[in-house]
Amino acid sequence: MALHYDNCMNNLEQQFGDQKFSNEYQLVNGVAMQAENPDYFQIPPDVIKRNVKPNQFVELRIDSPRFSVHEDAAEKCRCPSCNGEISKPILRHSHPASLLPLPEQNAPSRGWGEDFWVRIVDRNGEFLRAIVDNPLVEARLHGLNQGDEIFFHEDHILAVHDIHRLELVAGMDEVDLKELAQWLWKVNRE
Repeated sequence: MALHYDNCMNNLEQQFGDQKFSNEYQLVNGVAMQAENPDYFQIPPDVIKRNVKPNQFVELRIDSPRFSVHEDAAEKCRCPSCNGEISKPILRHSHPASLLPLPEQNAPSRGWGEDFWVRIVDRNGEFLRAIVDNPLVEARLHGLNQGDEIFFHEDHILAVHDIHRLELVAGMDEVDLKELAQWLWKVNRE
């Protein structure tokens, strides 16, 4: 059984490593983004990310350094996720499309970053496989569409959908509950 687990884990890790998007787009590392913007951007603690499992929704971001702010855009704008200043707008989807019918999106493609929801299909260690659950505005540029399979590391998780809060906590063991309580205490003191 250990051999099968190692093969699955290496397979997801390898598929993540082999995954390429057009126009230099890549998944944004939430841990790095929080380190750069600690006053504005909060991601789930490690204990939550370790406990996400198949059929749960998590939020990711895809962006490219290839595109900059367009001439008609403000030099600095507010990020919808963290409310901090950014030099390029980020498009955001509030909910997975399979949970809440979304209005028709008619935004022009501009090379902006995009936050989107995925439904986890498989997990092995820190690597996950999921299905994109939003119609993406920038799909023409990065090639990622609703229904596509995507591979990512738990460090890419920006949020876990609210509908999973109770399920996540109920599934934690004593050690994880203690870690979560310590994280909550620390966050509330800051």
